[in-house]
Amino acid sequence: MAGPLIGLIVPALLLLGNKTFGISGTLRQVCAACIPANISFFKYDWKKESWNLFFAAGIIIGGFIATYLLSNAGQVNINPHTTALLQQEGVKDFSGLLPQDIFSFSQLFTLRGFIFIVVGGFLVGFGTRYAVGCTSGHAIMGISSLQWPSLVATCCFMIGGFVMTWFILPYLLQL
Repeated sequence: MAGPLIGLIVPALLLLGNKTFGISGTLRQVCAACIPANISFFKYDWKKESWNLFFAAGIIIGGFIATYLLSNAGQVNINPHTTALLQQEGVKDFSGLLPQDIFSFSQLFTLRGFIFIVVGGFLVGFGTRYAVGCTSGHAIMGISSLQWPSLVATCCFMIGGFVMTWFILPYLLQL
């Protein structure tokens, strides 16, 4: 359901308000609004793009509603082959959307949890800034508006995902 809605939002934003879809710029807006530092990157008219803050807030509220009000209790149905592969690597708890063996507060203080949560979060943030946009901005908005840099960025995101999944993840799960 979300895919078609996002697909309809992109042309609606362009046609109705000449606005672009993307989420990574919202963090810059929040920092510009909340941090009174004298940093040139945050000195711009963030209020002009305040609609994006409401959009991001809607995503957060929608995620909360979906998780706490609309979700079914119990295990998430994933491919049995994937479950078997992850169990071989030591992941045993499939009771939520993310395996608690890796993504829980208690795991943050282990080497594996630190790498997945902190280092992974830093790399996502760095990559988003380096690519001048996130995966949703490039893959959905950039490609649909025929931007060559967005096509290159999306291909790099995909290649990075494949390399991570098939070559790096098995070693990280052994930690």
